[in-house]
Amino acid sequence: MTSANPPAPVPQDAQDVLDLLRLNHNVLISGPPGTGKSRLLGEVARGFRHQTGGPAYVRTSRIAIPATTGGPPPPYLPSPSRGTREVFPMPMHSGSKQRDLLRGIVPRVDPDSDVLRFEVTEGSLYRASEHALAPDGAALLLIDEINRGPAVAVFGPSIVALDGDKRLDDAGSPTNRTAYFDILDEQGHQISYALPKHLYIVAAMNQVDTSVEALDVAFLRRFTPFRLTPDEAVLHRHFGVHAADVPAGTPSSAAEVYSLLIAAWRRVNEKISLGRGPEYQLGHGVLILDAPPQPLPEAVMYAARVWRLVRQHVDEVFFGDTRGVADVLAADRGASPYQLDETTFAGQPVVHLRGPEYLAGDPLLAALRAIAQA
Repeated sequence: MTSANPPAPVPQDAQDVLDLLRLNHNVLISGPPGTGKSRLLGEVARGFRHQTGGPAYVRTSRIAIPATTGGPPPPYLPSPSRGTREVFPMPMHSGSKQRDLLRGIVPRVDPDSDVLRFEVTEGSLYRASEHALAPDGAALLLIDEINRGPAVAVFGPSIVALDGDKRLDDAGSPTNRTAYFDILDEQGHQISYALPKHLYIVAAMNQVDTSVEALDVAFLRRFTPFRLTPDEAVLHRHFGVHAADVPAGTPSSAAEVYSLLIAAWRRVNEKISLGRGPEYQLGHGVLILDAPPQPLPEAVMYAARVWRLVRQHVDEVFFGDTRGVADVLAADRGASPYQLDETTFAGQPVVHLRGPEYLAGDPLLAALRAIAQA
């Protein structure tokens, strides 16, 4: 008799990304905040490693027996014949340099002699490529928030070699379409370099984050897009509700509180899509903080915590547009605690949104109902 911990199945969206990697080598995941981009990156990494669980314990044996693979690799797996599979995370930020991805010369001080020396670095893409060039090797470069740094400058000359048909062949030999670019060798001399077939790149970005670097079209077209959108069904499962209709009267159970919260979130996204565009919506993940409590008072407190995040997002999306914020928050409608005041200053019309910065208890429930029914 054996006991083992089989791995959780790879989610369908991660399977879809892996299948795109298998076909096109490079995938760019995008979507509004809270749609699960970082979660999906983690699932893609787990699926790429193709781990089949830990060792199984056989009662009649004195040692653990490694679990078998349990059949052929799944059809979506990139480089299925390769067994030495590694994932290389690459943090991208405003200070990222080409040497962090490829190779570069950096100064080092010898701790023993205090002598200044120069060394050639090995960046994430270079290390992943070298691993993929090895016999039986396959590598996945993982970049979260790729537009948090100057990605085009960081990738530098390697951009021309990213396309799948510009790689080396299965044996690591060039084809008539292989693209080379210059890179430093161990001694700091420039050499020609090409990317291997069994190297894959998946990155994620928030497409409408205006505080980060823009990605040019020539760079983006090297990646197959995979877009995530807000998914209300995820919230139904998380909160254990079958629908998110607006409950009649004051909520009398946690389920009714969560249904009201989801209905208000849905209406906020509809308003944002109309006023700013669907890419500015708020993902379902923002409503998922932890396990939803079932006692009614705790459920209302949970909704209050979530609503602070929703309100912050609305203020950011409609920054400088008081009327836009007021419309999303259903000011002056029903029992809404928000009012839109209009006055003049120096002969010019001025509008102010009055109402509590943070909501809780009955005012929160009244605001959610007004927004959901607006």
